[in-house]
This record gives sequence, C-alpha cells and structure tokens, in this order.
Amino acid sequence: MRKRSIKNTRVNTEVQRELSSIIRGGLKDPRVAPWTSVVAAEVAPDLKTCKAYISVLGDEKAQKDTLEGLQSAEGYIRRELAYTLNMRNTPEITFVLDQSIEYGVNMSKKIDEVTKGMKTEGDEDAE
Repeated sequence: MRKRSIKNTRVNTEVQRELSSIIRGGLKDPRVAPWTSVVAAEVAPDLKTCKAYISVLGDEKAQKDTLEGLQSAEGYIRRELAYTLNMRNTPEITFVLDQSIEYGVNMSKKIDEVTKGMKTEGDEDAE
C-alpha cells in the first residue's frame, strides 16, 4: 500500500476517529487531561506502526503528564483499537505532542493585538 493512497487515507482517518473515542471514553488514567484530542494519525503502509499526534489544552506539566499516561496505556489502547477495527495488523502506537493548535491560537492573539493597535491609530488620524 502506497503512503498517499486512498486506502491509507481511509485507514488514517478511521484510526484517528477510534483513537479519539478510546481516549475520550475509555481511559481512566488521571494523568490524561480531559481536553486531549487526536489531531492526526499516520499509519505506516505496512500497518505495523502508527504515529498519533496529540494536542493537549493546558500547561507544559499537563502535556507531559498526558503523554506519560497515554504511553503507559498504549497496550490497552491498542487492544481496544484491535477490537473495534477489523485490520490484519494492529499498529504499535507512538504518541507525539502536536503544538500546532496552540501555536495558531497564540498567532491569532498576536494578530488581534496588532490590528487593535492599528484601528485605534487610524481612528486618531481621522479626527
């Protein structure tokens, strides 16, 4: 299976959907933050490995604790994934912290601050 094939894209989205439902509903680990989301999942073409990109809303300690909790529950998550998905191989999951949402929020705030400053300067010039 090629890396960018339609089948691989479907497998990626299905694994992402199931991972998010398992993390949201099945994990009882207190280290995993309640605002944890699966941003993307990349399953290798041979279906042996998977990189799950995780976004955690919170400070660095919450992000670190969530990653540790997910890594310790990897066996449970993999078993649940095998139960819900009918795949020949259940991939080994590697959790990677994704900072893109946090980066986007910070950039949006900075843009708002700059445009707010421009609006007040423009209003003064009009008077």
